[in-house]
Amino acid sequence: MLQGRVAIVSGIGPGMGRDVSLALAREGADLVLAARPASKLAEVAEEVRAAGRRALEVPADITRVDDCRRVAAQAQEAFGRADVLVNNAFDMGAFVRMEDATAEDLLRPLRVNLIGSLQLTHEVLPLMKAQRRGSIVMINSMIVRDVLPSMGPYGASKAALLAATQGLAREMGPHGIRVNSVVPGYIWGESLRGYFAQQAKQRGVDPQTVYDEVAAQTALRHLPTSEEIADAVVFFASDLSRVVTGQSLDVNGGHVFH
Repeated sequence: MLQGRVAIVSGIGPGMGRDVSLALAREGADLVLAARPASKLAEVAEEVRAAGRRALEVPADITRVDDCRRVAAQAQEAFGRADVLVNNAFDMGAFVRMEDATAEDLLRPLRVNLIGSLQLTHEVLPLMKAQRRGSIVMINSMIVRDVLPSMGPYGASKAALLAATQGLAREMGPHGIRVNSVVPGYIWGESLRGYFAQQAKQRGVDPQTVYDEVAAQTALRHLPTSEEIADAVVFFASDLSRVVTGQSLDVNGGHVFH
């Protein structure tokens, strides 16, 4: 579905960044991989190449304008185009109650989740405008549907990103550029597995008990993996969603409905 296309993915690392990149490569896309840790970039790039696609590694911090500019410039130099941008990089910030949050507590997640994502988007948009087509996918979070205690600053940053996504969709539509959000809930993987193990130890129960309790809150009794969520990104990146823009797709096993 993505043969001959080029996708830029930020926030490369274990979990979503890796699995989104491999899902796009599976469908034929060449990848521009951007992240701060160069070691993770190299690992994922090798997997993309093993899948038969080209991969360009660009160490970058999306909170730095020059880094964002370099990602777009190297994509153009290496591939001459950018068809897909997946803004996956994120920062959860400090776990603090809103009444106790300092200005820095509020700004930290905003710098990456909102401003960084928009900075990278700004640098990639000229490539898409020149082609008169493109798909931008923002990886959001279920926190915008169900804000948990002490996660208000993170939720505020992701809610702002959701509003910005809709604004971009309205503005970029005349250029043939679509902008959408994928909104995961719990993502079953190494990090969540460790968290559930910690919770189980504190309560004196088996980790499977914790999983079952959380999964029971979903309609499907299942916590999606990052591989499963990546398929929703492929949908937005491909022509299957050619008339879909400004939308948010909740991929959470039916944890919350929207």
